[in-house]
Amino acid sequence: MVLTVLTIIILLALVLGLLAWGSAALLANDRADPMAGLLVGIMKLYARLMQRVRVEGREHIPDYPHAGPLIVVSNHTAGADVPILQSLCRFEIRWIMSRSMQIESLQWFWEWANVIGVDLGSRDTAAMREAMRHVSAGGVLGIFPEGGLERPPRQIMPFQPGVGLLVKKTGARVLPILIDGTPQVEPAWASLWRFGRARVRAFPMIDYAGYSATEIVQDLQRRYEEWSGWPVNPRGPKPEPIAQRVQCDGISTTSVPASDLRATRDAA
Repeated sequence: MVLTVLTIIILLALVLGLLAWGSAALLANDRADPMAGLLVGIMKLYARLMQRVRVEGREHIPDYPHAGPLIVVSNHTAGADVPILQSLCRFEIRWIMSRSMQIESLQWFWEWANVIGVDLGSRDTAAMREAMRHVSAGGVLGIFPEGGLERPPRQIMPFQPGVGLLVKKTGARVLPILIDGTPQVEPAWASLWRFGRARVRAFPMIDYAGYSATEIVQDLQRRYEEWSGWPVNPRGPKPEPIAQRVQCDGISTTSVPASDLRATRDAA
């Protein structure tokens, strides 16, 4: 009888311990929200099982919540990029996303995820102000500086000037990430339910203090060209020709032509 009671007590203690550990794990996020913790856990399983992610340079990714002010910059290969990148971070990344990419039936999710929607083809000053406010308040912002998917794949698209302005105005450090090996399918979100062999490379964070917005975007593109070894697609992510005028008072989709790039100082 005594042995039975002791066994029950031990089992209950183990169950309660597991529940406490699970609750703490679910709350270990910027929101202290169990739903957010559960979602990140699902993303981790997805990245490991579906995309078979290999990570290089993990030591450059802050291993703690509340890592801001920080801007995560990544090339854009597929719809799977966002869950893959978030799965690697203990801090929450608030993403800038084209409204045309937001599935209407999932509007509730975009709102819950605090996605900053941006209208491509216009100077979206409201989106820029919200992004700056978030970073300046100590948040982490995620942005795809090419302004769209790399198509054809494994080509660097011209970087948009808005990313340089964001970094300049907020003074935040930049965490550059290069991703490839994701499923190349259309539409972009179809990559979420396809198997891939994603490779993620994180590089040392960059402090662009003293650089102009133009120098920042040029330096970032130069680095991505060198890191990837991919050619530059001067057409950009959209079939329209690249405009000559650059607008930096909003998150503009006007690209900096590759021919205009010049050597800049190394901020690493």
